[in-house]
Formats: sequence, structure tokens, C-alpha cells
Amino acid sequence: MTSSPSPNIETFQLGPLVVPRIWTGLWQLSSNAWGTASSAQIRRAMERYARAGFTAFDMADHYGSAEILFGRFRTDYPEQESIIGATKWCIFKSGEDVTRSAVLDAVRERMKRMQCSRVDHLQFHWQDYSDRNYITCLNLLHELKDEGLISAIGLCNFDTIRTDEICTLLGPGVVCTNQVQFSLIDTRPLHGMSDVCEKHNLKLLTYGTLCGGFLSNQWIDKEEPDPYGSNLSPSQRKYLDIIVNAWGTWELFQSLLILLREIGNMHGGVSVSNVATRWVLEHTFVGAVIIGARLGITDHVEDNVHVFSFSLTPQDKEDIERLLARSNSRQLVFTVGDCGAEYR
Repeated sequence: MTSSPSPNIETFQLGPLVVPRIWTGLWQLSSNAWGTASSAQIRRAMERYARAGFTAFDMADHYGSAEILFGRFRTDYPEQESIIGATKWCIFKSGEDVTRSAVLDAVRERMKRMQCSRVDHLQFHWQDYSDRNYITCLNLLHELKDEGLISAIGLCNFDTIRTDEICTLLGPGVVCTNQVQFSLIDTRPLHGMSDVCEKHNLKLLTYGTLCGGFLSNQWIDKEEPDPYGSNLSPSQRKYLDIIVNAWGTWELFQSLLILLREIGNMHGGVSVSNVATRWVLEHTFVGAVIIGARLGITDHVEDNVHVFSFSLTPQDKEDIERLLARSNSRQLVFTVGDCGAEYR
């Protein structure tokens, strides 16, 4: 078991691990479209996050050099036993034979790149539900976990039906988490997934909670951006489309930002992003929020710490719910589809 993060940081139990409730997402290392920094700058930024208590990092097999950079960072970090590496094994093509050797090779590749003798948390993504070999893969991963190569197993972008099926077939505690999109804008996990989490004692790891940075102070009183403009990141283009074409309008979104700022002011001046993150974390089925970091380019460590300095009041939640009722938030599960549907 690793040592606990800073006492000021909320934690939860992930299999044998004690982990913080905010993780640092490394998906922005998958492309230069988010900006670039040197390896040294990235590793210094990782250390800054870790020193603040944000000791868990989320990455994937297809996030460029994220696993390699993480492995080098943890190897050199003085308190490396406190650092948690969560990565993914993603199967995007169906029809391939699933063998123990293939699964073992995938796990060993993660271990090699991350410079570890055991993967802390391996999250599994399967693209084609019509190919039911995802059950075979997960059973094999369970065997490797029992053999000590994996500490905890999770899912990534599995829908409600398949998550329930997997947890039922594999048994209690085999799968710890499912990583899905969840925010004030995208509330699809509230419609079915939350019940499955309660049923199987599963926790969600949520991304998109800040909608690519749109849920922040800097977008208050700003005009709707050009989706094709060069100033937007790939994440922002994705979430802008959801905000104005599926959730509601830019005007209603501005009303949400203003409300979140007012709530933040009542809690000591915390940011819009803090309030948006706190709203997600206060759902009992959420283990942690994953906040993407442009390491070496921007730094949100000090702001993220404030998420744990307050709780939302019943009135805060009521005011937020009243505004969300004016949006199409509760319809996204029908218009977009269940969790993960946007990737299939």
C-alpha cells in the first residue's frame, strides 16, 4: 500500500491503494495541439503536482510518451512509493484472437514504459460491444492481478449495461472504477450509471468535468468563440459543440458561469472551476475527478487545492439544479447516448 497524499487532500480507496480525489490527466501529451514543453519542464510540473498532494496521474497506451515520461518522473522522485500511475489498455479493433499471451504482453508493455514491476491501476477500453471478447480480456486481467502484475482494474468509457454485466460476471471487487465523462454540462452518469455504481460498490473516475476549461472564470462575459478558431484546443472544440448544440445556448452557459462565480464568492472566493469540480465530487459514486494538465505550459495546482476547502450547501445545489433544468442536460443520455457512446 502506498502512503497517503497530503492530509488536506480528500482520498478514497482504490483496491489496495489510497488515492487523492483529484487526479492529473496526461492526455494532452498525446498531441502538440495542446502546446509543447520540454521533458524537463514536464517532469518539474509533475513534481509540483505531487508535492501539493496530487499524487495520482492518469494516462493511456495511446497518449504519446505519457507513460514513458511518467515512469522517468516516478523513478527519480524521492518519495516514489507515494506516486500512483493509472494507465489504460485500449482495444479499438475487434475480431482479433484474445489470448493470455497477448494480454500479458500488453500489461508488460505498460510496465516497461512506466518502469514498474506492477501497474497500479489498469483501465480497460473495448470499442466493439458486439465482440464479447471483452469478458475474456477482463478475466485474463483478473488472473494477472492475482499474480501481482496489477494492483487494481478499471473500465474506461463502458456504458451502463456492459458495466453492470461485467461487474456481475466477474464478481465483487474485481473492477474498481469506470472512467467516463461527467460534469455540470454532461450529467449522463446520473441516469443509470450511478445506480450500477451503488449496486457494485464501483467508483467513477470522471473527465471533462471542466469542459476543456470552459467552466472557469476566464470565460465569464466572453462572446461565443469560433469553433474553427485557432485559439481553441481540441478539447475546447469538442466541449463547445456539446455546450451550444446539445446542452443549450452560449447565453445560458454564461448564466451558469455567473451562478458558479456567485457561489464561489460565498465560499471565500473560490473559482468557477472549483465549484464545478466540487459539484461532481459531492456525488457519492464519484471516486475522483481527472483534471487535464498542460504540463510545463499552465499550472493549476494552487487553484485545485481549494476544491477541498469547502462543501456546497443545499441552497447551492438547489440553485444549480434550477438552472440546469433550463438546459437539455437531462436529455443528453438520449441525444448523445449512454456513457462512452460518443466514442463508438
